[in-house]
Parts: sequence; C-alpha cells; structure tokens
Amino acid sequence: MRKAIVLGATGGVGYPLTEELVSRGVEVVAFGRSISKLERMAQAMSHTPLLKLQAGDAFQTEDVIRAAEGADVIFHSANVPYHEMADRLLPLGESVMEAAERLGSKVVVVDGIYPYGRRTVERASEEHPKNPHTRKGKVRLAYEQLIFSSRWRRARPLIVRLPDYYGPSAQASYLSMTMEAIAAGKPTAFIGNMKVPREYVYLPDAARMIVNIAGRDDAYGHNWHIPGPGLLSGHEIVRIAQEASGRRKPVIPLGRIGLSLIGRFHPVLREVVEMLYLTEEPFVLSGEKYRQTFGTMPWTPHGQAISETIRSLMQRNNS
Repeated sequence: MRKAIVLGATGGVGYPLTEELVSRGVEVVAFGRSISKLERMAQAMSHTPLLKLQAGDAFQTEDVIRAAEGADVIFHSANVPYHEMADRLLPLGESVMEAAERLGSKVVVVDGIYPYGRRTVERASEEHPKNPHTRKGKVRLAYEQLIFSSRWRRARPLIVRLPDYYGPSAQASYLSMTMEAIAAGKPTAFIGNMKVPREYVYLPDAARMIVNIAGRDDAYGHNWHIPGPGLLSGHEIVRIAQEASGRRKPVIPLGRIGLSLIGRFHPVLREVVEMLYLTEEPFVLSGEKYRQTFGTMPWTPHGQAISETIRSLMQRNNS
C-alpha cells in the first residue's frame, strides 16, 4: 500500500488510522469536513510530508472521488451522529461505495457489533448469525448488505468490526463522556451496568490491526473481528482511570430510567436506551480469524491503555 485516503480522518477511529498509516510510510489523504480540524491534526503530526489534507463531504460522491484519486485503499471511518443513524447511515454508505466503484478501489469499512443482535455463543466468530432486534441493529445490517451488494462490480470492500472502544481520540463511544470527565476532575456518569464485565478495544491497537488486514488482498469481501484483550467492568475502568488522573470525583451509573429521563433533553442519550442490552448481556468477539492469519494480536494491556488515554486527555485539557 503506497497511498490511502482516510474518510473521517479527525474522528475517533480515523485519527489513529491516519497516524498508523503515516508511521508505516504510507502517503495519506486525510479527508474531513473541517479544514481547521485537519490542520490541527497535521500540526500534531509535525506536518509530515506524507500527510495531505482534503476538506470535503463524504455524502458527496464527487468529493470522495476527487480526494481518493490514486489511492490504493479507501479507509471509510466517517460516521453519522448517533441519533441520525437511521436516516443518514445508508446514504453515506451509498456515496462512498459509488465512489469506490467508479475508482475501482479497495474499501475498508469500520463498523461495530449492532447487526448481530443478542449473543448466542461465548465468543462470536465472523459467522455468528445476524439477527438484530433493535432499530439501529437493523440499520447496521442493511448497511452491511449495501457494502457487500452484488451491484458493485469494481469496488472491493471489507468490514472490520470493533466492540466498544476508548482512546485519546474517541468521541462517540459509551466511555468517552466518562473518561473525559475523569481527566478533567469532574463528577460524571457511566452508561450501563458498572458490575458486568464487557469488551473494549484501545483505538491505537485497533488501528494497527485494521491496517494489517487492509494490506492483504485476500482479506477483501469478508467481515473481520477486532476484539479487545479482555473484559473489564465499569468499576475497574473507573478505578484505573481515577488512579491515572489522581482525582476521585463521583461516577454514577446510568441505566434505563436515568437515560430515559435525560434523553428528553439529550437526543443522543435517548438513542442509547435500546442498546443497553449490550451492557447487560455483553457481546464478545472472537479474534481467532485474525490470529490464524496474522499471528498474535498487538494489544496494549487495559491498565496501560486507560492510563495513557487519561494522561493524553489531561494534557489536552491543559494545553
């Protein structure tokens, strides 16, 4: 891979993906709506000549085509606001896939676990049945069907699936609000049950694995799972984060009743309620397919990764 484009480059997944690609000597076009955010990214990466900035709208096929010209791989990590998923996710996928079709490009699509619905096994492989019972799960399944549609004759897509995640760049995960507040020394909330161990992946680790997968020609046309290194409860996450920050402000769990009440005034949190089953019946991914193909998974231990995240957020707050 000599050249790639990252859609949503300043986002939670896009930022570490861009960093990882640049670190491997790949020329990267960082694509996003805000040129000011892109410029801040370039500054953080010491204005490396490998990084080119391109402002545009991923919903506009022509914008993507112009920016992706000459790229070997399109990394599609652009997303839509959580409460707009039902209306806007499929048009976004249509735009990106149409661009890839016209360019004859490989496409790496980053997605989550919503299409699976409830778990049926201890650790789910990529062959786990997709039986979504929620509105967002059904939208995400339709999104997969769009990505892998037989309509596309020249585009070569794959989908990487992540569990919930965290990291310095994370913006829309369940943990973002909690970690940002702990780093700032403020009281906060934790979405879901704090006693039940769940799966999380550290975004810089996920980026390394995504780029490894993208580099194999035979990876395309398939789903790939990127699990985390082990399960953690909310209480464990908060303990590690508070130790890293040196601050111990209250952290209150938010369940269905609390989220429903707050959701009257907060559209994103209102949309979280139907997905709370994942905090009560955790869906855990198998990484066996990745291990068989690439060997060991390059995980950072949760304790180290959470501490790194908190320190980075604190440094950002003080800058």
